[in-house]
Amino acid sequence: MDRERIVIVEGITDKKKLKKVLDEDIEIICTHGTLGVERMEELIFDFNLDDRSVYILVDEDDSGNKLRKQLTEELPHAEHIYIDKAFREVAATPEPELARALLNRHFSVKPIYLI
Repeated sequence: MDRERIVIVEGITDKKKLKKVLDEDIEIICTHGTLGVERMEELIFDFNLDDRSVYILVDEDDSGNKLRKQLTEELPHAEHIYIDKAFREVAATPEPELARALLNRHFSVKPIYLI
């Protein structure tokens, strides 16, 4: 069953960066940092996350790791997309690097970034 995919990122700059690289229309939601229990439940309910293919793409820093851990507990079926720790932030990751990470999870990316 191919459930509709959704990507969870931390901030709006991450979302913009993702939209720039992706060559398909995928829903992307921002958490704006770690989530309280209520906010987490709202997200799960509002976006029907229990019944969708969820991908988690967060910064490789303390707050990103904390958020990743939190999301993993609430959404055990979610898949993780990792960026190289050298870049620390999704927004600071070069487009070709981000494109490769997305490609590894079978997303369509703009060919210009696959150099």
